[in-house]
Amino acid sequence: MNINVTCRHMEMTDALRQRAIDAVEESFAEFPRVTDVHVILDVQKKIHHVAEVVVHARNHIHIEAEHETSDMYTSIDGAVEKAHKQLRKKRDIAQDHRHAPSLGEIESEAV
Repeated sequence: MNINVTCRHMEMTDALRQRAIDAVEESFAEFPRVTDVHVILDVQKKIHHVAEVVVHARNHIHIEAEHETSDMYTSIDGAVEKAHKQLRKKRDIAQDHRHAPSLGEIESEAV
């Protein structure tokens, strides 16, 4: 999994970069199909700290999540959590469709 961290309108610190990388690695460990993750950190008007997570996975899966707070570390955690929920939802939907009973199985059970 490739992880890129980018900052806009602020200086990148080693602590911010490491926090973003650790959060992504920990949260997305259960998704082996994730290939690229781009974390974008932005400060707007010096008080709005925005973290955006863009995830690319195999089978043309593209997910974007954004979280805004007054603390960058909280924003990172929130954005990663939102992306994790979206990935889990997509995975669960794909698994449900594969194991859904066919129409013939439903009719034979009803009889």
